[in-house]
Amino acid sequence: MILRKLIEACEVVTIRGNSESEAVSITSDSRMVTAGSLFIAVEGIFTDGHAYIGKAIEQGAIAVVYDKPMIEEYFSRVTYVQVKESGVALAQIASAFYGNPSSLLKLVGVTGTNGKTTVATLLYDSFRHLGYPSGLLSTVANYVNGERYPTTHTTLDPIMLNTYLRKMVDAGCEYAFMEVSSHAIHQKRVYGLRFAGGIFTNLTQDHLDYHKNMLEYRNVKKVFFDDLPGDAFALTNIDDKNGPIMLQNTKATRYTYSVRGMADFKARIFEKHFDGTDIEINGKELTVQFVGTFNVYNLLAVYGAGRLLGLEEEELLRTLSLLRPVAGRFQTLRSQKNYTVIVDYAHTPDALSNVLSAIDGVLNKKGRIITVVGCGGNRDRTKRPIMAREAVQFSDKAVFTSDNPRFEEPEEILRDMLEGLTEEEKSNTLTIIDRREAIKTACALAQPGDVILIAGKGHEDYQEIKGVKHHFDDKEEVEKIITLSH
Repeated sequence: MILRKLIEACEVVTIRGNSESEAVSITSDSRMVTAGSLFIAVEGIFTDGHAYIGKAIEQGAIAVVYDKPMIEEYFSRVTYVQVKESGVALAQIASAFYGNPSSLLKLVGVTGTNGKTTVATLLYDSFRHLGYPSGLLSTVANYVNGERYPTTHTTLDPIMLNTYLRKMVDAGCEYAFMEVSSHAIHQKRVYGLRFAGGIFTNLTQDHLDYHKNMLEYRNVKKVFFDDLPGDAFALTNIDDKNGPIMLQNTKATRYTYSVRGMADFKARIFEKHFDGTDIEINGKELTVQFVGTFNVYNLLAVYGAGRLLGLEEEELLRTLSLLRPVAGRFQTLRSQKNYTVIVDYAHTPDALSNVLSAIDGVLNKKGRIITVVGCGGNRDRTKRPIMAREAVQFSDKAVFTSDNPRFEEPEEILRDMLEGLTEEEKSNTLTIIDRREAIKTACALAQPGDVILIAGKGHEDYQEIKGVKHHFDDKEEVEKIITLSH
């Protein structure tokens, strides 16, 4: 594509060289540069692309986009484009290179601390069930219509994002649903995408290893809604204290959903059981195959967005009653010894509290709750003692274990968790570093009627230790134990 066309939307400071040259590929990774590439130098968290401009040119880049005026030597065969902000330019160039695919789809972004994966996936499932070609970009997997692609991040980089959106357009998709993380908003990964709608789920403590504090974390989320176009919708959970804040400055049409008060989309809960929940949405009764109030919020967000995208009410309600939980989100397994195991991705204090209170609401004191939980390494340390307190407060027994220790020592992580407990609370916990052994122990302790929650990893099929991902799947481990105990 002609360089001039690629940088049309960018805020250009200076150009040196031929803007009519043809770029055959675009990349922000110098290792991916080949003859004819356009290289965009972006400063990241760990590395700065500006340090690799020389390498990119050596490998055949015909043009370089950068925002730091630090180039000492110019080559006549290379076009140099200085822009105001490289991260923004990368997103704009990626959109242009792939033909602005987001403008050819009805793209809906879901942001919030918890529920992003469930809401985005259930929207995709609903639209597909009703016969609409659709795409999904999520933590668990990416889908172009029915074709599954593995994923590495909650929200991909701008080039991969636009690659997938282009695939969706080419496959005839009308709708696309994606998770939008705070990191992605902050790093301008979704900049320049045209959204038909945005959904806010909730905001609780997470990612404080990246954002300075909760206020900054909230304000980053708000930017997503501030940037929505006037013909989009902004749908927010009005029961979350941050919900109304998301709508303050948006140009999009504002809508709300609630379980507790008045809203455009309103749900009531009648009865809870381990196979599902009897609810009412906007006056219509239905039974859904999801457990917990937090899941009623997720379904309500799906219902609201579905209606705003034009789905017929009766069809949508019927579809909601058929939907099943997302992989690793409140997945229920039953033992022949009559105890229940629930595998869930809950890895924040609020998510853990939500899942445990959902279990407690169904159990109604007719059995014990045993919780197996850990915390990830090289992540927000301040939530570790809070996670431990939540686990102990809502469980009859807590087993603390490894999650993804990454480059930290598991013992250190567990020590941080235990610091949140009194001596009396500690007496009701077990610390077992090996996650497989921790799960086995919880199953050995369980009696008929008990529920074991294995929290933190959900859909993940690996454990990351010292930079190496080892195969490990909580659900698989439970199934092995249940099979052996028959």
